[in-house]
Amino acid sequence: MTLERQRLIEGWIFLVLFCLTIPAANWMIGHVGTVCVGGGPCLIPVLPNPFGPTLMAPSAVVMVGVALVLRDLVQRRLGAAMGALAILAGAAISVALAPLSLVVASATAFILSEFADFAVYTPLARRRLVLAVVASSLVGLVVDSIVFLSLAFGSLDFLAGQVVGKAWMVLLSIPFVVCLRRRDERIGLTAA
Repeated sequence: MTLERQRLIEGWIFLVLFCLTIPAANWMIGHVGTVCVGGGPCLIPVLPNPFGPTLMAPSAVVMVGVALVLRDLVQRRLGAAMGALAILAGAAISVALAPLSLVVASATAFILSEFADFAVYTPLARRRLVLAVVASSLVGLVVDSIVFLSLAFGSLDFLAGQVVGKAWMVLLSIPFVVCLRRRDERIGLTAA
């Protein structure tokens, strides 16, 4: 297999996975959690606190944190234009699949956070992949959390939990990104 073909195949795999995180997040927010708030999201623990209540977040944080990293990998393999198209496709999927009560919040938060991620990732990616993924994802997850919570629930009550939960997913992805970068350097596979 040529390196170009390998880059394209991996890019399309990352794109499909990225698109799958959106329906997964929309489903999880109403169905997965240790506690489901009536008229609100299902929550998961994201940070235990031995001195007080455990920090909780809407369960979709798991998928949103993964989506931010996958979008960066789509751009790395398929280019900036495809990364931007992935964001628009993701917003359309979000609108189509989000519960009616969350359509505006889900789509708006998705598009703003992913383009914030895009704006930070793009200038950093060629020189420092891991830094680009971490920095862009952190910006994206904060934007996503503030916008989504404000629009969906009119409250930032779960902001700390949202940020921590998404950050965990970004941190858990770093070993994969490091291995991907090392493998790319070893075999001579370049970013799009």
